[in-house]
Amino acid sequence: MEQNELQNRITVEVTIDAPVHKVWKAWSSAEDIMKWNAPSDTWHTSFAEINFKTSGKFLFRMEAKDKSSGFDHGGIYTEIVDHQLIRYTGDDGRESIIKFLPDGGVTHITEIFEADPQMPLELKRDFCLGVLNNLKTYTESSF
Repeated sequence: MEQNELQNRITVEVTIDAPVHKVWKAWSSAEDIMKWNAPSDTWHTSFAEINFKTSGKFLFRMEAKDKSSGFDHGGIYTEIVDHQLIRYTGDDGRESIIKFLPDGGVTHITEIFEADPQMPLELKRDFCLGVLNNLKTYTESSF
């Protein structure tokens, strides 16, 4: 499925003040993912396992810190272009595309994904934008 064919598509973007190789490392390491993959300070990723290669699988457990809610997010990487693109299909069949665009010492990230039809689009957009903003904060302060 091509980018313009994604159903219920949401696009979120962030610019990170770090070179693409550092942003890529944060995105491709389970240890790093556990440190930034949350939409706010009240959530966290309690488990992350990835086989970061095309056809590799991943599984993250995201939970509210008070244990009031949580979910597993898993799938398979369908395309990885080093420092440029990650495309995956979630276990529920929804597709996501993450583009990395280096610009000098900064990296622009655009994430395009099919939203969960059970969740309001605005809520899902805000959730994912929060995750990207945490990636930004983590990457800018940790490397």
